[in-house]
Amino acid sequence: MKGTKAAAAPNLDPHGRDRNSREANAKQRRQAEREARRARRRRARQFQGIDQGHYEGLSSDDEVPDSEVASFQAERERLLENSRTLFEDVVDEFSTFNGIKPHFEKWKYAFSETYTEAYISLCLPKLFSPFVRLQLLSWNALETKCSDFEEMEWFESLMFYGFREGEGIEKDDPDVKLMPSLVEKVVLPKLTYLVENVWDPMSSTQTHRLVDFVHRIAEDYPTVSAENKHTQKLLKCIVSRMRKTLDDDVYVPLFPKTLLENKASGANTFLQRQFWSCVKLLGNILLWNGIVSSGILQELALDGLLNRYLLLSLQNSDINEDSIQKCQRIVSTLPRQWFVNLEGDSTLKQLENLCRYLQHTVSTVHLNAAGGSDIDKRRTKEIMKSIIKLMVNIHAMDHALSIASEYSLKDMQSMFAKI
Repeated sequence: MKGTKAAAAPNLDPHGRDRNSREANAKQRRQAEREARRARRRRARQFQGIDQGHYEGLSSDDEVPDSEVASFQAERERLLENSRTLFEDVVDEFSTFNGIKPHFEKWKYAFSETYTEAYISLCLPKLFSPFVRLQLLSWNALETKCSDFEEMEWFESLMFYGFREGEGIEKDDPDVKLMPSLVEKVVLPKLTYLVENVWDPMSSTQTHRLVDFVHRIAEDYPTVSAENKHTQKLLKCIVSRMRKTLDDDVYVPLFPKTLLENKASGANTFLQRQFWSCVKLLGNILLWNGIVSSGILQELALDGLLNRYLLLSLQNSDINEDSIQKCQRIVSTLPRQWFVNLEGDSTLKQLENLCRYLQHTVSTVHLNAAGGSDIDKRRTKEIMKSIIKLMVNIHAMDHALSIASEYSLKDMQSMFAKI
């Protein structure tokens, strides 16, 4: 009896509130907020006329509950308010860019020889870095409405440091390297921090912004290069963050096929959402093509995601038009550059499992059409052709030729002769 009473006793927090009830209410609230966000995105797509071809799981769920937004904004304002007191005990003349900069420019103009002998150009990045970091305190390159760092006060103030209006800029002047040096030593470490602590590889919005930003600074600033240690640290952090997402955030359930026969069931809805979220992640990872090496991207995208999760889910599901559309979407995300210089008729070894699944798909749809009407057979033939084209797109010519020959698809065989 005592054990029964103990088991039935409520689980109370220090304030006398039922923890189980609070957790249940919080869970219901999160579910309601999640469904509300999905409904808003669905209405937005319908309003813009882009809902067709969209699958649950492809949305970039960057919306945050209002309570969390308010809490974040309050904390942000508190930090910014505190940052304004950092130079309270510093003489005004030395507490801003515009206060310090003229002293060194006057030195350069009046005594250029001693200015050079003192290696002032090498000291300037360290001198100005604290002021740049302070202005970048609330800067977040992942935010949609983030201000461009090139439009900030520090950038505009230092862009033409040491050069007089109306005079030419000498390429050998070491002060030309001031801005690239600040980008290397201040902007890149800040970006690395954001990648490690803020970036969500599952978010298409954040990933697009991050990739575009890295492309831009790599093109505009010579210090952002593969040989630079700050750039190397950023790239290692990007790869590490994607690996962590693959290990911690990816989950595709394996349900019995009988449970998935009801397309409106909760199990099927959950499976589809998880599958398409993986396809979204696949596309996000492959956005780094041209920045991260192909070998690492193939390991992450093909070994870590396609073969580990997506193909396993496809193999556990019925073969139908839906599964073929999934394969088409997967192939469409793969960079064309991977297949340009492949020798022979074989594709990448990591794509062999996909090719075997596509071959199995062809044999299945052909078998299902046996004894069907002429319309069914023509439809099946078109599906088989579309699968062959997928194989051609990934340079799996050996598999494509085998299918075309086995099922006597003469028009496809003539297409291969032209390649």
